[in-house]
Amino acid sequence: MPEVRREVVVAGHQLETCRFGPRSGRLRVVLLHEGLGSVALWRDFPARLAAQLDEPVLAYSRAGYGQSSLPDGPRDPRFMHREAQVVLPGLLQAFDISQPILIGHSDGASIALIHAGSPPAALPAGAARAAGVAVLAPHLFVEPVTVAEIARVRDGFEASGLGPRLARYHRDPARTFHSWADAWLSDTFRLWNIEAEVAAVTCALLAIQGADDQYGTALQIERLVQLNPRAKALMLSACRHSPHAEQPAMVLAALTGFVAGLRR
Repeated sequence: MPEVRREVVVAGHQLETCRFGPRSGRLRVVLLHEGLGSVALWRDFPARLAAQLDEPVLAYSRAGYGQSSLPDGPRDPRFMHREAQVVLPGLLQAFDISQPILIGHSDGASIALIHAGSPPAALPAGAARAAGVAVLAPHLFVEPVTVAEIARVRDGFEASGLGPRLARYHRDPARTFHSWADAWLSDTFRLWNIEAEVAAVTCALLAIQGADDQYGTALQIERLVQLNPRAKALMLSACRHSPHAEQPAMVLAALTGFVAGLRR
């Protein structure tokens, strides 16, 4: 099926979006990318997921990523809360999605959890609420290993050639990278924590993490299950921070079963 690309204006920013899979059918599944991701950086995963589910899948690039417009100024420590509580509801409304199934990776996973666990007063009136949330390599809190790995990548940014590689996917790769890294490495962000939101999630919840994740330890999904005992967790061996890219067959199977359970 050909991709359907569309730009929408949400919360003052022009966002690139892409619909994968069948042209017809109710749109429910929404992908939320990682801290340096975009529509294009999902690569073939959205199309494979849409084919597996036999239903359309929507991906979008947050402001400052991909071909979406660039935000003004640095990110504040609550940038993921703003995305979850302001931008995402606007996007869902723009596509008339009433019962979304959110699938997020890394920062996108945290955004999905915040959205699902936010009280109604924190969201726009009439905002759609998630029917299910699946998270890949989620962050619930900031760990030393996360800070150390981001600092290592930042310090090697120029020499590693990461900038030219990101330039294939982002309008302003240096700004995209440093905006993300500076936010995570700021002193004020060390206290960032979404455990209260995770405990408040009432919809179906699936968490997947790589056993060798360089950006977070198993404490992330262990704590998720402690806070939300109904959640299902899957730890993948021989897998680092990108389960959908490193163990795609396992992730696609888990997501297909998860969505099938929601249908029932």
